[in-house]
Amino acid sequence: MLRWLLAASSLGLALGVGCAAEGGGVGASSGGGAGLDAGPDASSGGSGGSGGGGGASGSGGTGGGLNIEAGTDADLDAAFDPDAACAVATEKATPELLPVDIIWAVDNSVSMQPAIDQVTQGLNAFSALIAGKSLDYRVIMLSLRSKTNPVVVSGSNRYAVCIPPPLAGDANCGNGTRFFQSSIDIRSTQPLEQILGTLGQTAGYKEGEERGGEPWKQWLRPNATKTLVVVSDDNARLSASDFETFAGGKNPFNSLTLPPGILDPSWGGLFTDYLFSGLYGWGSTTDPNVKCTYPGGSQPPSSGPTYTQLVLKTGGVRAQICAGASAWTPFFDAVATAVEKNSKLSCELLLPTPKTGSLDPTKVNVGVTGGGGTTPIYQVTGAAACDQSGGWYYDDPVKPTKVILCPASCSAAEQAGLASGNVQIDVLFGCKTVVK
Repeated sequence: MLRWLLAASSLGLALGVGCAAEGGGVGASSGGGAGLDAGPDASSGGSGGSGGGGGASGSGGTGGGLNIEAGTDADLDAAFDPDAACAVATEKATPELLPVDIIWAVDNSVSMQPAIDQVTQGLNAFSALIAGKSLDYRVIMLSLRSKTNPVVVSGSNRYAVCIPPPLAGDANCGNGTRFFQSSIDIRSTQPLEQILGTLGQTAGYKEGEERGGEPWKQWLRPNATKTLVVVSDDNARLSASDFETFAGGKNPFNSLTLPPGILDPSWGGLFTDYLFSGLYGWGSTTDPNVKCTYPGGSQPPSSGPTYTQLVLKTGGVRAQICAGASAWTPFFDAVATAVEKNSKLSCELLLPTPKTGSLDPTKVNVGVTGGGGTTPIYQVTGAAACDQSGGWYYDDPVKPTKVILCPASCSAAEQAGLASGNVQIDVLFGCKTVVK
């Protein structure tokens, strides 16, 4: 679900949505090439729950939106007539994309050495793809950190991740301005548990503990969209349902403690509409229990059915670990495209000063232009007055600095933009505000 953050422009720029039409998966269907798959229905978008900041809710806006009451309102017609005697100026707006946070969790089993080598070699190029889409991004790596391999942990060899500059801050895999790593020894069947546990820093998952790592929640931005990417040749033992909705408490598989699932309200919508993508051992688009086969004839420990469930549910993308090096470039591309399509905007429009005259908050009107025409929107008294017919309101009715679209109007503006490829938000000054 897209949300619109609109910055007012006195230059009269139009708002273009272009390829942000669909949420979720991208890529070729499996059965050829590098084993890349978009998931079940790429057009369905992420599931990650409704709500979350910035305007439209995950489910709001259907069945109404910009539709005005039956008939044409003469006051609205006059307010949106540039030749009307009261008209002073019209301003247009352009969007600012909200940030994107991309969390990678990479299994540190020695069998993962080829995949870890590909992550190490390719993550800088992946980040360049994201940057090329004009997105404000952060990459957060959850995996054991070491410049040398293998690493002995609790008497066992493990294979660590060390991302080089420029993404990393130095040649010793240090954090950078857009890259942060929590050194966590990700176990083959425990990535989902360790994502949750280290996110919440619960007992057994804190820094210095066997399955723990440095706190990383502080690196997540509340208004950023979230993409989780798991790389493993095994399956998670924690269920997809528990990963999202676990009540919190004792880990079902040991004596450690897990926080609530990522969609629990206690996280404040941090993972609303998140995407889940993965490179793992799946081998069939129809049967989640079928493993892929390596070129030499062997197979990974698991097909990763839990990961398949999350990919399909959220509209993410996946690739087959058995495809080796050939899987990585298309997988990086597909994840980057999915991140872009899931990028969000909120319906907050900075209220500009008209080019001529002075700003009178009682003489401002708002409309959405897209799909061949301009649809005026009534003003409502505030967020509580928003309903399925939509509307707009000020952030402060006495000293306004922003125009905020109701969720239904925000959603309808999005739909109009996706249908036409172009949407424009008009703020008109001079005529008396038409109030619902």
